[in-house]
Amino acid sequence: MTTLGKVLLETTRNSRVCPQPKKWNELYELLPHKRRKGAGWEPPLPLILAAWWDTPEMSKIARLREHIEWAAEHGALGTVYDFLVGLAEDEWYHIGE
Repeated sequence: MTTLGKVLLETTRNSRVCPQPKKWNELYELLPHKRRKGAGWEPPLPLILAAWWDTPEMSKIARLREHIEWAAEHGALGTVYDFLVGLAEDEWYHIGE
């Protein structure tokens, strides 16, 4: 059984921060029930493109967690977990890179 804790643990193995931008966008596309909210999106967009370079690691970790929690709340936790465990280690951004 896939639990929120199991998925979050996977995201922090080997000093991981978040998937690399292309993969993070692919993960975001897996999230169900995304919707416009004001000028932005719910859940918020991944911190990629221009935001990638200006965002601290802790903010990236927090945003990824939001995406995982969204998946859990909307019945997609298993799909997200399968995606994350399928990533090669070089498809992750790590602390201090």
